Amino acid sequence: MPTAPVYLHSMIYSTLAAVAIVYSAMVGLLYLGQRSLMYQPTQDLGTPASHGIPEASPVFLNTSGGLELQSWYVPSVSDGAVILYFHGNAGHIGDRGSKVRPYVEAGYGVMLVGYRGYGGNPGSPTEEGLYEDAETALSSLKELGIEPKDWVLYGESLGSGVAVEMALRYAGAGTPVRAVVLEAPFTSMVDAAANHYPFVPARTLVKDSYDSLRKISKISTNLLIFHGSLDRTVPFLHGQNLFEAALEPKRFHRFEGAHHNDLYDFGAARVVIDYLRS
Repeated sequence: MPTAPVYLHSMIYSTLAAVAIVYSAMVGLLYLGQRSLMYQPTQDLGTPASHGIPEASPVFLNTSGGLELQSWYVPSVSDGAVILYFHGNAGHIGDRGSKVRPYVEAGYGVMLVGYRGYGGNPGSPTEEGLYEDAETALSSLKELGIEPKDWVLYGESLGSGVAVEMALRYAGAGTPVRAVVLEAPFTSMVDAAANHYPFVPARTLVKDSYDSLRKISKISTNLLIFHGSLDRTVPFLHGQNLFEAALEPKRFHRFEGAHHNDLYDFGAARVVIDYLRS
């Protein structure tokens, strides 16, 4: 029979080994399943009218990778500006109908950009895939004669990473967009993951980084960022840090008492419209 110290050491070793196995399994599951956590699409899209924007028409756009994706488009009836709306990680474009309704009523053009894997679209979402989807939507506007100087790139949460990447690409090409509007943006998906899973090495595990903090200082265009002070999904500090790293001209709006998904209940649409008209 082992002596007490030997038995105690054996118990400690066995416990640590069991903890290490459980931890490794948990990290492995998070790594393998991270995209199902990051992207949470729904598929039953419906029609624009069923989501409160009967003015919108479905448009079917073909990506360079061979996917046909449905987006919704409302032409501008005012100064020619078109808001390209890149939505967040959950649901689909139809869920944003009530959010873009004020912009349609204000006369702005709106394109709700449909992602691969969302709203019945084929494919599976990834960072590079969403960039390709966004590029396809932007190219379709150019084919209509609508140039970057009339584009407002609007990014909601996850979509903020897409909007920043598109703004960077067009700034680098010498054709900056009219404005970038970021709703509850993160600095990067790596930082967001580290907030939610502080016990795992997120910086080495995250596949789709959407590193907006690295990119934002290379974009010189009109920028509006707004964020809820009580946001627990993407903490307020993300938006603040992104704003501080950005170049002028820029504006930040703090919605006191707002969370992640209720910014429009606090008047976000009016803030955006006033900004675009200023």
